Amino acid sequence: MIRKFLRKVFSRNPAASESIARLNIIPSQRHGIRRNQITPCALKIASQLQQAGFSAYIVGGAVRDLLLGLTPKDFDMATNATPEQAHHLFRRSRIIGRRFRLVHVMCGAETVEVSTFRGPSLDDEHNHRPAQLTDQHGRLLHDNVFGSQEEDAIRRDFTINALFYDPIKEEILDYLNGYEDLEAKKLRIIGDPVQRYREDPVRLLRAVRLAAKLGMQIEAETAKPIGDLAPLLQNVPPSRLFDEMLKLLLSGHALPCVVELRARGLHHGLLPMLDIILEQPLGERFITIALKNTDERIRENKPVSPGFLFAILLWHEVLSKWNSLQSAGEKPWPALFKAIDQILSIQHKKLAIPRRFDAVIQEIWVMQPRFEVRAGRKPFRLLTHPRFRAAYDFMLLRCESGELSMELGEWWKTFLSADSEKREKMLPKQALAKKGRRRRSRKKTSSDLVLEPENAIPINPH
Repeated sequence: MIRKFLRKVFSRNPAASESIARLNIIPSQRHGIRRNQITPCALKIASQLQQAGFSAYIVGGAVRDLLLGLTPKDFDMATNATPEQAHHLFRRSRIIGRRFRLVHVMCGAETVEVSTFRGPSLDDEHNHRPAQLTDQHGRLLHDNVFGSQEEDAIRRDFTINALFYDPIKEEILDYLNGYEDLEAKKLRIIGDPVQRYREDPVRLLRAVRLAAKLGMQIEAETAKPIGDLAPLLQNVPPSRLFDEMLKLLLSGHALPCVVELRARGLHHGLLPMLDIILEQPLGERFITIALKNTDERIRENKPVSPGFLFAILLWHEVLSKWNSLQSAGEKPWPALFKAIDQILSIQHKKLAIPRRFDAVIQEIWVMQPRFEVRAGRKPFRLLTHPRFRAAYDFMLLRCESGELSMELGEWWKTFLSADSEKREKMLPKQALAKKGRRRRSRKKTSSDLVLEPENAIPINPH
């Protein structure tokens, strides 16, 4: 009775109506995914759920990535078992979540997320949703309703993310032509685009990220309302925006993503300085080179620091504020610290950059003027700074973009690869003379650290 009532209610909502879904079973001979491509943990969970009489499917990005020949970061599972039933089946598991309860099943170091099929939330006659489930902009606040597999497919964001893979039968269940969209390289949202974006404005960012990452074209109706609905991002909790922006920047396609964000007006309220940076030759070149290098590092499976990325994106805003304060009569160092405090304070309100990244960002910025001082023991002391590697790489990017002279970057490269004697000769003579007068009374310190050529710090170590 309850299920019939839900379906009757949702038949009034074209965005969630089951009439848009039609099951298509795709055999392994056509899609090519084999169960040995699934991790042993996910395969074991699927098998155990099915043996207990429940359905179990690999869902979401994992199926999409496997079809594209990519390696999934993780394997999520969807089932008709309730969280309590799934939790009871697996000894090493726990129920998490408030908005929608999930089960995390642990196998060694791997954790598989198991979710119960979602169903439609009860709607009213006019707004399709009860007031207590949405805010005034249509964003879902509560979404803890279970449903059928078909309803679960309709509730997902894009058709390419609504594919279900049965690792036991090696079949793909496709209700929304997601398989065809994937083959056509087309990113299409499920249901009415305006309503779906209002339900969760983060989908605006996700559309840009997925299109850039997967080399897909955003379908016309899916793309049409993006610019007009961009202000909805102001109603999303800053922590969620930060998480999505971090995924975007670490996607390995950060440069096209950032360019697309600006082209569609999605950067306002997130990274508004892109308007200024990308319209200035030096700023545009700096961002382009930095993000291109970052994308290359990620594709080569090299580590990238989120703090370094945000230091890149915010640097020219700090630089502009710093120059403005100095023009107003403030001294260089106090002006720099004041500019840093102001910019980070503003950015915390927009993206909620975690405080743990503040130290990395600030130290990279504060060390920049010190690279331009090549006298006395200062270059040696700079080498011993814990954040030297990231700051050095940042300085090289500034040189490459034309913000600093290439001579400065070449000097530091030579200095790092030189032995102790050659380094001493590279310092100005007046500085060496001053150092010589103090040599008798000064004890050797860590600032005299010598880096032999084979131990020289590499470029792009962040």
